[in-house]
Amino acid sequence: MSLLWVVLGFVMLVIGGEYLVRSSVALSFKFNISKMVIGMTVVSFATSAPELLVSLQAALKGSPAIAINNVIGSNIANIGLVLGITAMVGTIVVDKSFYKVNWPAMMVFSLGVYYFLGNDNMLTALEGAVLFLGLILFLVYLIKGVKNDKEVEDIDVTLAIVSNFKILIWLLIGATALYYGSEWLVYGAREIALSIGVSEAVIGVSLIAVGTSVPELAASVIAAAKKEKAISLGNLIGSNIFNIGSVLGLTALVKPIPVTESKILSNDIVWMLAFAVVLLPMVFIKKRFEITRVKGFLLVLAYSIFILLVFASGKI
Repeated sequence: MSLLWVVLGFVMLVIGGEYLVRSSVALSFKFNISKMVIGMTVVSFATSAPELLVSLQAALKGSPAIAINNVIGSNIANIGLVLGITAMVGTIVVDKSFYKVNWPAMMVFSLGVYYFLGNDNMLTALEGAVLFLGLILFLVYLIKGVKNDKEVEDIDVTLAIVSNFKILIWLLIGATALYYGSEWLVYGAREIALSIGVSEAVIGVSLIAVGTSVPELAASVIAAAKKEKAISLGNLIGSNIFNIGSVLGLTALVKPIPVTESKILSNDIVWMLAFAVVLLPMVFIKKRFEITRVKGFLLVLAYSIFILLVFASGKI
């Protein structure tokens, strides 16, 4: 029964996320916001909504380990699983903004949250505010650095003519689905953790993290298989930055998140930092500025080892 709640939770999160993105973009067009700004801000925040609701629900329900490891696990999965599998389907070309802007920003956010959590075993409201403010400043920097006429392929322009009534319905569907999806997912995950004798941190960094990365993985692999526009490494790194800045930042603002399991700091977050660090030399070795199939395989292999070790050492 617990697994059913988890599956239903994932389905509701996917539905809720999709309708929230649609309604947010349509609403943005009503306010005459440019496609470039919509793509960098509105869509990014909306696609982070499932992770945000899961972490917030977990924190409020007394499962801080799930709240933290949902983000840590998602960041690891984005690089090890999503990027790795997509690269195995087709080589990913890396542009120079990777090492000039995106990768350094990801490292600053990753090291920042590591320091905040390790400093007093707590992510306080003030620290959450710092992370969220850092994200806002990063977005402002990105927007100022991009020409307004830059083509944004991800934005569906047909949403510009959607009626206000339909936008309202989409918002209601999205919000309702996200609320119940996050509640069912957290409940089911906690029950599974108890039934198989592993900690909530293990479930958070594996089952929940992979589940919230599945839609992104599916979209990336399909695009690569069809040889459509290449998945951007910058998009995955941006997702990691948003996970820390918006998901953990906003959750901590609502309710401070304590570190209840020592392995979060001694193991899980160290793996997150390791996956982030290894990307830099990986881009420069062998075929420069390309994530080849071999490199993708190595990322997936490393992720598989991580998951095996997590479950091997995660018994309560």
